[in-house]
This record gives sequence, structure tokens and C-alpha cells, in this order.
Amino acid sequence: MASEKETFSLTGPTFLTSFIDWNNSNHRRSIAASLVQGVYILERDRHQNRQPPQALAPPWWESFHFMLHRILVDDHDLSIFGAIYEFKFPPPNYTYPGLNPPRFVLTFRGPINSSSSRAEDLKLNLHCMINNLESSTRFRIGMETTQEIVTKFGVANVWIAGHSVGSSIGLLIGRHMAKKMGIRLESYLFNPPFASPPIEKIKNEKVKLGLRVANSVITAGLAVAANGGKLPSKDPVNDPFLVLSTWVPYLFINSGDTVCSEYVGYFEHREKMEQIGAGKIGRLATKHSIGSIVSGARGKDSDAAHLIPSAYLTINSSSSMGLKESHGIHQWWRQDLELKYKLYQYKEKHAH
Repeated sequence: MASEKETFSLTGPTFLTSFIDWNNSNHRRSIAASLVQGVYILERDRHQNRQPPQALAPPWWESFHFMLHRILVDDHDLSIFGAIYEFKFPPPNYTYPGLNPPRFVLTFRGPINSSSSRAEDLKLNLHCMINNLESSTRFRIGMETTQEIVTKFGVANVWIAGHSVGSSIGLLIGRHMAKKMGIRLESYLFNPPFASPPIEKIKNEKVKLGLRVANSVITAGLAVAANGGKLPSKDPVNDPFLVLSTWVPYLFINSGDTVCSEYVGYFEHREKMEQIGAGKIGRLATKHSIGSIVSGARGKDSDAAHLIPSAYLTINSSSSMGLKESHGIHQWWRQDLELKYKLYQYKEKHAH
């Protein structure tokens, strides 16, 4: 039996089906979220053996003039964890005012309540928590597919979108493309997990600031110790954080969602450390997590995937009914959201 949330005509952004303004950030956000929802419904259609015309997934992309280019299937459980959508272009002489729609959107879902894919979803969550997502089948498939599409059609024609752990896959793909290939993909990442205790949920601002400062001092100290007592190099060749700083993904965070809300504090704290005269410690700490430092000391890749230099943060501070709603994808196409926007652009300060 289909739930109401699976049916586009009942819960989707139907207000966009008559007119889409690709210059409108709210329209772009709503469409990117809907395309991600399409991946969830593709997997539910598969699990419940819903075939056309009973299948519920197609309206989630066809309503915005996309077609399903390819599905991405997990090698282990054969579940659909991602999809590539291709925009059905109008006549060649037609031009859009301002921004053009993407030709391709690569999308990745998060966990789904399905017995057939639950084990692999949980495994992916664990990979994400221990900063080992690169070893997962889904990341490998997603990375190879993204490189293929970008190589064939060009970076300007490709978006990445994801939700929950699917955002972590998208985030890691975006990092790899920027750091290793100099390619900066337009990325829409909804509720990306932040592997850290939820300090942001503490109401007392002084306690919160104290914990963050202490954590920054410890993290920066460990980073220096792991580097033989020397400050890490600010040379872009040796500092992946500086290389990544020109890639600015769109992050969509709900302040009530403990899975992702720490991104709010992560970026705000960096500014506060500058204000209190501890900017050097703040900039060093923001590049590292204690887990990544320990991994680096053991000879493993010490790059913490969830730590990013720059981002365009959209924060939903609307009241939510609980974690399920605040972490859900449906919130991101609602028209009554209370949103805050902030661009965080990382810049390394050099001594004169």
C-alpha cells in the first residue's frame, strides 16, 4: 500500500509544475530535493514490485522535464541507491533567462525502511561514522559514474544532489573531484551527517562556546603533534583544505536535526575564534577531527570527509515534530519554511 508521502500529486511541489524559474534558488532547491525523493520511490517501487503505470516514482522527475537516464544499483543487495536524471531540452534555439537547468543530475538517497536494503544501509551509516565511506560499494559506483558523466558532457552540465548518508556520498565525490581533478561540481546536499557530538543542541551559549574552544585547542594541539611539532604547511599543494576552498556546495541543514545541525556550529565557531583572537587555532582545528588525526597516525588517509572549507548554508529553523521530520527530505520543498542563509568562504591568513 502506497503512503501519501510517496505520491507526488499529494505531497510534492506541485506549485512548480506550471512554471520553473531556474534563477530562483527556492525552485532549484525544491527540484533537487524532489529528484532525490525520486530515488527513494524508485527503490520502494522495486521492493513492492510496482510497475508502470502503477509505479509512483516517475512524477518526481517528469514533473520538471527530466527523464531517467540511469539507475545506480548496489552490487551487494541489488537495491537502487542512486539515479542519473537527464533534462529533456526544448528546441535548440530556445534559451533560458539567466541560469540554465542542469543537463544531468546525479542523486543519492539515504537509508530506507526496507528489509531488502536495510543491512547495506546500516553498513553505509557505519562507514560514514568512522570516516571510511570511500571503501563502500556505493561510493565507488557513484564516483566512477560521476567521472564518466563529467568527462563526457562537461562539469557545467552536471549537478550532484543527495540526502542524509546520500549527501555524504555526494560530499565525498565533490571533494574528490575538486581536490584531485580541479573540478567543482554544483552540489545540493540535504541533511548531511556531521560525525561529532551534538554540541549545537546545548542551550547555554557560554557552555557551548567553552566546549568548542576546548575541542579546538585539543584538536589543533594533536594536529601539530602529529606533524612532528610543526604547524602544517599552508602551501596549497600540501594543504587539501586550501585546494577545496573554492568549491562551495549548497548545504541544507535543519537546526533541530541532531544528524546535521553541528554544521551550523562548525562554521559559526570558526568566525567566533577569529573574533576572540584565536583564529590561528580555529583555522587549524577546522581542518581536522580527532578521529582523522588518529587515522593519520596509523598510516591511513587522515582527511575527514565531513569537514569542508566553504559552503553556502541554508538553515531551516521552522518548528518540527521530531527527528524524523527534521531529518526528512520532504521539508525542503515546502513553501512556508523559515530559512536563514549564510555563505562561508574559507580563506587562509598569511603572516606579513
